[in-house]
Amino acid sequence: MAIEIEKKYRLNEENRRFVLKALEQVGAVFTGEDFEENIIYNGGALNKRNAILRIRKTQNKTLFTYKERVGNQSGIKHQIEHETEAADAGSLISIVETLGFKALLTYEKRRKTWMLRNAEVVIDELPFGLFMEIEGSITAIKEAEMFLDIEDFEVELETYPSITARLGVPKNGVIEARFN
Repeated sequence: MAIEIEKKYRLNEENRRFVLKALEQVGAVFTGEDFEENIIYNGGALNKRNAILRIRKTQNKTLFTYKERVGNQSGIKHQIEHETEAADAGSLISIVETLGFKALLTYEKRRKTWMLRNAEVVIDELPFGLFMEIEGSITAIKEAEMFLDIEDFEVELETYPSITARLGVPKNGVIEARFN
């Protein structure tokens, strides 16, 4: 079973500039940037398991992901995650919807990614704000926080889908958060 371990922070523009400078100073390796469209599906057994399916489309690939939240009260969240690349986004959407899963929401994201020792650090811009995520082992996350000097940054406990559900705009039965 694959477990995703990550910690998310809400950023303002000043925090983002601070993190970008810190990433450069500590020698983090920039690995790229991308624009994403994320479609979240629910229904059936997913609802009973506190799980979702996600289809993530980027400029170069489509990823199909199953995520199931593992309960804890920590700022570091744990999720069961299974992910694979799909050759055809349109066919994948047809399969998922034919199986009875319903598109619940869609959100867009601009993401920049770095590697810092054993952690992946991303800065995300969504229509509703700026965020940073650090993914890796608990030790790698704490180490990255220390190197970046961000131990006092505001932790964001809400997921992008739940923020989208709260702040997005309903369109054709799906809640959307898109850039204008």
